[in-house]
Amino acid sequence: MGVWRRIGLGLGGIVLVAGVGLAVWEPLAATPAAAPPPHRYDTRIVRDSFGTPHIFGATDPDVAYGIAYAHAEDDFETLQHVVAMTRGRFGALKGQEGAAVDFALHLTRAREVVARDYDKQPADVRALLDGYAAGLNLYAEKHPDEVRLSRLFPVNGRDIAAGFVLRSPFFFGLDAVLGALTQDKPLPRESAGPAPDSPDPVALPIGAPEPRASTENGSNAFALAPARSAEGVTRLISNSHQPWAGPVAWYELVVHSKTGWDFAGATFPGAPYPLLGHNRTLGWTNTVNRPDLTDLYKLTLSADGKSYRFDGAWRPLEAQTVWLPVKLWGPFVLPVPKTLYRSVHGPVIVNKSGAYALHYAGAGQLKMVEEYYRLNRARDFAEWQRALAIQGVPATNFIYADAAGNIAHFYNAMFPVRKAGFDYARVLPGDTSRDLAQGTVPWAQVPRNVNPGSGFIINANNTPYQAAGAGYEIKPEDYSPLLGIETDTTNRATRAIELLGADPKVSEAEWHAIKFDSAVSRQSWAARWFERLMAVEPQGDARLAQAVRLLKGWDWNFDGKGGADALAAIVLRVGNRWHYPRKESADPRQVLKDAGEYLTKHFGRLDPPLAQVLRLRHGTVDLPLDGGADTLRATSNWDEAPDGRLVVKHGDSFVMFMAWDKAGRVNSQSIQPYGAATTRPNSPHYADQAPLFARHQLKPVWFDPAELAKHTERTYRP
Repeated sequence: MGVWRRIGLGLGGIVLVAGVGLAVWEPLAATPAAAPPPHRYDTRIVRDSFGTPHIFGATDPDVAYGIAYAHAEDDFETLQHVVAMTRGRFGALKGQEGAAVDFALHLTRAREVVARDYDKQPADVRALLDGYAAGLNLYAEKHPDEVRLSRLFPVNGRDIAAGFVLRSPFFFGLDAVLGALTQDKPLPRESAGPAPDSPDPVALPIGAPEPRASTENGSNAFALAPARSAEGVTRLISNSHQPWAGPVAWYELVVHSKTGWDFAGATFPGAPYPLLGHNRTLGWTNTVNRPDLTDLYKLTLSADGKSYRFDGAWRPLEAQTVWLPVKLWGPFVLPVPKTLYRSVHGPVIVNKSGAYALHYAGAGQLKMVEEYYRLNRARDFAEWQRALAIQGVPATNFIYADAAGNIAHFYNAMFPVRKAGFDYARVLPGDTSRDLAQGTVPWAQVPRNVNPGSGFIINANNTPYQAAGAGYEIKPEDYSPLLGIETDTTNRATRAIELLGADPKVSEAEWHAIKFDSAVSRQSWAARWFERLMAVEPQGDARLAQAVRLLKGWDWNFDGKGGADALAAIVLRVGNRWHYPRKESADPRQVLKDAGEYLTKHFGRLDPPLAQVLRLRHGTVDLPLDGGADTLRATSNWDEAPDGRLVVKHGDSFVMFMAWDKAGRVNSQSIQPYGAATTRPNSPHYADQAPLFARHQLKPVWFDPAELAKHTERTYRP
């Protein structure tokens, strides 16, 4: 979706300290958590013919219990990673990479926030979290041979809640800011301000772009009103782009409780409910947005570095030493000390350039846990909006549709209440309270586009000022520049607007074709990038001359039918990696030269079929793919295999098509790249969806229990 990116901050100045007990220290330091209160859960799991779990419970906590158990059956390895993150022990599993996540846990004070606020949560929310934790504990108890880390279990609802506090800021790219500061590298550029590629449909004079968080990841979302549908139905597509495995990979599920919780969709490891999808009357999906939600302040430190100046006085710089477990090899774990600093602004990072305080959206709160649950339980548009108005999710676009024919886009963000006269796109002085943002902008001021006259809504990680087509967009002048709303767009957004805008009545087949479209818009940034590539002067380089000729004859579509598709896919990915984060443009000559050398080395030619180059590989499955890094059929990130094949690992992940007919009845189809059991090679559902995924095909969801009964693989109680 780009709803989360990979959490990896780098440890910067961490120094490994010798002379500390290795194999002994980490287990002794890991204090077991108290298990949730004893409870008898009434849960039944039904696996359909694709292995997708349908969890039935007498109550909602019974369902959460089953969600955890079913997910553990399919991917207990990843769930342990997530639990270790919430307990500050990920470094004991993953070494320095994991210790960086443990550092973030301490920096965000996730455990402290939960300790302070957990008992204040509604009783039904706490019961849900405890039910989920109990399901994990049951699986760990039944399968002790699979437990990777001693004293990791039991877990409780507080552990599950801590995961939300830890990961929520990474929706809007806080990890990129922290990574730059801890490693003393240039800050990522802000996506608010004049669009860097002004021929695009949006170029808004909001303010000069300055360093800030960014992401390469993406997602697509599409909503269609009945008046725009050839069949008169409401349609919604969820098309999040996430890694195909790991702690932010989607897991499909369907839930039913006797108290009226019915929902089909997908979740992330560690969440006790679906995070997107549909119930009987409404549905939503998410895409990553990039508003400026992080303010940076440079502190003036005292000579000894223990105090900072603020409003004419010296205040003590809060310092705390934490120990990060770092796995070295085998069973050996080394404790590494790291000092955390904090000012009145928030966390402080001290590097060679100085001391920088961060003030970021959604810090120090736990409301997102309840918000997602209330969204799951909402039954109509008004109730769903009340849930979203809780304002616990710091950032992410919500694209909505329902049985009543409503469609909407909410540019959801917890915008800081900033003060006029200060440029929050820049690093501000940290010695005064005059520029310190406080509080959150009220929900009523959050940008949204509800039931536009165009009859459609799209978002593909683009500005909210481009969502419904010409004449039906919300206006930049209606929103304060202090919000820091992004102004960039993507090829995916430009292409989606073109396709939907040109079709007055979109049929079901056309709707499907739009989602899997693999073309480059001639109006997008990508078109101008290709124009620069085609303008490269070979200067006597025969292979470079051939590459330029090949691109000039390209059909601008990654459908696998053109001879230049493989070459174009490689150079588009490079372009996307500088365009989307607003980095300096790559040299088109060098990019084209490198791509030509790669293809020649591994395939002996510049024009191998895309299907031969771009692959889906999982276990023994090896299938051809199409699409590109910034196309609606997204194959956006890959590994270079030893045989030269580009093995996709990120892009179109969980895809769900939802529709409500004229009578208000819901129907849905879905697909994911591998299968329900992505880390269980011996399971028949390890990669059984891959052939369908590669062919742009979907599978039924079987949301109705009566229909599910015809396609049941097995039923059991955990």
